[in-house]
Amino acid sequence: MSNSRARIFESDDDLDLSGFRPKASPDPTAPPPEQVRAVTEAANFRSREPVRTPPANPAPASSTADAPGRRRQPRIHRTGRNVQFNVKASQETIDAFYRISDTQKWVLGETLERALAALERELTDRS
Repeated sequence: MSNSRARIFESDDDLDLSGFRPKASPDPTAPPPEQVRAVTEAANFRSREPVRTPPANPAPASSTADAPGRRRQPRIHRTGRNVQFNVKASQETIDAFYRISDTQKWVLGETLERALAALERELTDRS
């Protein structure tokens, strides 16, 4: 077997892969896991393993909108509304919109439809 690297873009039919086999048993010269852990902790090595934390109790949907920067609970409803509408607004306007939706237990699309209907009624009454 050659010590040169195999080239991925060249066809090499005589590439010998017979030396690649699964290990039959663990390496007897490897240190035990406890010793490896002690050495890494002493060297302040940061593990790549994920830290398991118990899930936090989710807050009610109405309280998640109160603090700026906090994410709201996802609102998943099958209503047939399938067109997205993005608007820039002040934080106070967005909070009021969510507060009305939460208080009335309306989905956001229904709140928008009702608000538009009320605005159209108001504009018609002025004419």
